[in-house]
Amino acid sequence: MDSATGDSNLYQWVEGHARERPDSVAVTGVGPSLTWAQLVDTVDRVSGGLASLGVEPGDVVAAQLPNIPEFLILLLAAVRRGAILQTLHMPYREAELGSLLRHGRASAVVVPSVSGDRRPVDELLSLKSSLPDLRHVITVGEATPGTSSFGDLVTGGPVPAPTPAGPDDPFLLLYTSGTTSGPKGVAHTSRRFLGNAAGASDELGLTPGDRVTSLAPFTHLYGLFTLHIALAAGATTAMVTAFHPPTLIPTLEELSPTALFTAPAHLAPFVDAGRFEPALFEPTRFVCLSGSTVPPALARAVDDLVPDGSVIGLWGMTEIQVGTFGRPHDPLDTRVNTAGRAAPGMELRIVDGGGTRVEPGGEGELQVRGPSVFDSYLRDPVSTAEAFTADGWFRTGDLARIDENGFVTLTGRTKEIINRGGIKYNPAEVEAIVGGHPAVAACAVVPVPDPVLGERGCLCVQTHPGSSVDLEQVKALLDDHRVAKFKWPERLELFDELPMTPTRKVRRGELRAMISP
Repeated sequence: MDSATGDSNLYQWVEGHARERPDSVAVTGVGPSLTWAQLVDTVDRVSGGLASLGVEPGDVVAAQLPNIPEFLILLLAAVRRGAILQTLHMPYREAELGSLLRHGRASAVVVPSVSGDRRPVDELLSLKSSLPDLRHVITVGEATPGTSSFGDLVTGGPVPAPTPAGPDDPFLLLYTSGTTSGPKGVAHTSRRFLGNAAGASDELGLTPGDRVTSLAPFTHLYGLFTLHIALAAGATTAMVTAFHPPTLIPTLEELSPTALFTAPAHLAPFVDAGRFEPALFEPTRFVCLSGSTVPPALARAVDDLVPDGSVIGLWGMTEIQVGTFGRPHDPLDTRVNTAGRAAPGMELRIVDGGGTRVEPGGEGELQVRGPSVFDSYLRDPVSTAEAFTADGWFRTGDLARIDENGFVTLTGRTKEIINRGGIKYNPAEVEAIVGGHPAVAACAVVPVPDPVLGERGCLCVQTHPGSSVDLEQVKALLDDHRVAKFKWPERLELFDELPMTPTRKVRRGELRAMISP
């Protein structure tokens, strides 16, 4: 395949690689390696299995899976069938899964039977009766009554011809982290996301000889982007099931990635402890740090560890995929201090509070427009209208500066979300639950700086007179409501009175300033 563009779908990309290099390795690192020919054959059979279950073109198939070959196979099989893949993050439990599956109207969901000390399949089965569109729960792993087996899909019935999926047909349904309300659905087409990925893959210099590794989950935009650029180039995807500190170094030694995509929280403890040797990164052409604020000192230290490569930054959003990224041959100062330059075809501008464009170097809201920017939030015209300016620019909610050479420095955000090690979430759900505790008069979760994760959630509580509450009680309450643990606050501060606006809204900026780091 000479080149990949957004005019093709993912399955067509993979088919092209299978024709040109059938015996080259497409996927490795988790389970037996798959060649391009084997990958296409497996995808064809799983697509047939989905068809045998009654999954039709346009149906939504959800995936709550770690970084394993089954995730990629399901994504490609859904594309081949003309279906839409909805991603669900692994930490999500019933509270999050129910609302997302209900809003996405998924007809099938694929989950592991067991994940650590959890049984995700049981959580999904407990929700099934309350989800009118959900017809099938499909398990990866041990057989479970009331479910279909992913293994049976592979060995299922006849394989129908691929369903023609045009470049403007949706193939992905992603959900934002949420800002002032709950997560919002964003359906993306091949033309948007794959065009963005193909351009980025080309400018990063990826080739079929590269080995691309993501320490970020594939269910998150960052991890998913790494799949897209690897498939664009025909590079090998070298998988890591999930980030696990004790095995990180031997895993990287085994995989020998030439392109490593990771977050500051993944590498900072190793760099601080001097545990990385340059020999570990000898095969590496570049390390991309993204997902949360990247300390320049960490970026420079990582750059020093890559003997024949470089460190780069990247910024993206669910609504646009990747908006900016550093190129491996950019100047060192920009690679360690900025999030890079605009992605191919992307336009950027900085505006002040009145909507006026500021001069280079001035701070304001970062706004974007370009071929990968979404059209609308799923069934949410109000949020869609609020997301765009009158002249068609997407309001990112991020504060930034752009210098005279186009390099972007992110300085903050206008939206109230917590970014814990690259996992972003809206604290509104936690606040609503904690606010129902009989001892709590008012509460707010605000971010506090953390040297490893970037931010942690701090719960600030104003109690009723004579009442009290502690952090363990809060955690037990959130556990009872089946809220994902990464949303649980990790610090509690008690106040006689929270700072409020005249309309009784918490002044979050003032509250953050009142909390010591």
